[in-house]
Amino acid sequence: MAYRGFDILPSQASDFIMPWKVAVPQKDLENLRTLLELSEVAPPTYENSLPEGERHLGLRREWVATAKEYWESKFDWRKHEEHINSFPHFKVPVKDDLETFDIHFLALFSRREDAIPILLLHGWPGSFLEFLPLLDILRTEHTADTLPYHLIVPSLPGYAFSSPPPLSPNFRPDDAARIFDSLASTLGFEAYMVQGGDLGGRIGRIMAANHPRCKALHLNTHPMPAPDPSELRTPLTESEQAGLERHAFFLHNGTGYAIEHATRPSTIGFVISSNPLALLSWIGEKFLDWTDEDPSLDTILASITLYWVTKCASTSIWAYRQFYGPNADSHGSKKWHVHKPLGYSWFPKEINPIPRAWIETTGNLVFFHEHDKGGHFAAMERPRELWADVEEFIADVKGEFNS
Repeated sequence: MAYRGFDILPSQASDFIMPWKVAVPQKDLENLRTLLELSEVAPPTYENSLPEGERHLGLRREWVATAKEYWESKFDWRKHEEHINSFPHFKVPVKDDLETFDIHFLALFSRREDAIPILLLHGWPGSFLEFLPLLDILRTEHTADTLPYHLIVPSLPGYAFSSPPPLSPNFRPDDAARIFDSLASTLGFEAYMVQGGDLGGRIGRIMAANHPRCKALHLNTHPMPAPDPSELRTPLTESEQAGLERHAFFLHNGTGYAIEHATRPSTIGFVISSNPLALLSWIGEKFLDWTDEDPSLDTILASITLYWVTKCASTSIWAYRQFYGPNADSHGSKKWHVHKPLGYSWFPKEINPIPRAWIETTGNLVFFHEHDKGGHFAAMERPRELWADVEEFIADVKGEFNS
């Protein structure tokens, strides 16, 4: 497979890093189709049949029925798998205080000596698939000799092809941050930055606060409670005010899934691992509600198929206990105050479109860009706009990687 040199590891990288590719057994795909055929869509109800396409009470029955039929008869995982494998994939054992984790990642490596390493971290219900549109743009616009960055997209522990969290002790985002800092070291990087959203952003904040090798952080989500008004230095724009109204609606009407993940993860793990139609409903809703424009059915089903065939539905929800429910930690917690350069891209249909003035209270915010389109899955929805922000942010903080 021709990767045009993007698969050549940095000279200082560990010999334990091995090339890898996605190859889902055909039997798993056949079993998935059989389970779908045997699964019944719930009967029509008031809640799933609201007029005018309304879905504020959850998914519409007609959408679930259409998605089920398409998944059974028309969706082609092998086509997606071929595209996935057009990017270089790797696996590496990362030794940690808890145990040794097999970490899966895909990457575009540069041959430039001055290339800046960037870890791109996804969240739930995302995966490495979110970043493929962005990587596709960069491999088209650059060669391995001209690319100014090493781009590394790992699967979080418990997601896709990375090891699940251990059975004991309780695994937390702090642990994931430590593992990814070790991954950067295994790749031979003494300085790197992180770009992340959702859980990836939370992990990135911990990395920036606690790990010296992480020199800068760019985020596209930033959930946090309102700071004390006395801390605010920047007035809110009209769009930011509208964003806070969206944020309030999400807090009161859209966080049921998160409370379930946080307080009864075992139970919901059994539910969404037992039937693909249940997983489709649980995750498909998020791709519809959290985006500016509904993604294609193929895009949604590729993500859900990945969750199903890797059996990660129950192993991917470990982080919610730290951020929801009793004694939850805030994303903007003072213990994770980012003194290093912090950048933020604001998208209007984000579920937590936090204003600049709030974020300034949580770190050294040196870059902020307000967009007029885009939602929670920024790398998937608006890859060019997000990447333009990252490059502008890097131009402002490049000196950090030489210090």
